[in-house]
Amino acid sequence: MDTGKINAGTCPIGRALDRIGDAWSLLILRDAGLGATRFDQFRAGLGIAPNILSRRLAALVEAGLLEKHSYSKRPPRHDYRLTERGRDFLPVLEAIGAWGARHYGEGQTSYPVDAETGARIEPVVVDRATGRPLAGIRTRRVMPGEA
Repeated sequence: MDTGKINAGTCPIGRALDRIGDAWSLLILRDAGLGATRFDQFRAGLGIAPNILSRRLAALVEAGLLEKHSYSKRPPRHDYRLTERGRDFLPVLEAIGAWGARHYGEGQTSYPVDAETGARIEPVVVDRATGRPLAGIRTRRVMPGEA
């Protein structure tokens, strides 16, 4: 989906933000990860205007993060389910949440727990090859074939 919102170019961060770079889309994906599937569930949970929700859901379906499934023909009703691409994004949301709690967590904030054990989860982003937290690694961007 090329929404034309930003010049994504060759940067995967720009390309990702072009698809999910607004707060409503992130919160819709969060709620989908917590089990919301229906328009009314998203609307009630987020307090979002119906026209904005409709546009965001359509964009997330077009971007391949959600799938739309019909559950009623009269009246026409759909539910929205995370795709593999959408489920792959959930850890990114948890990392954003951990960052937000650390830097803007004044007062009460929610936090993630393991649904099976109830243990609190402390999200951290690590390099897959070394297991080192990315927060401690200085990075730069290169194109394929560059060193």
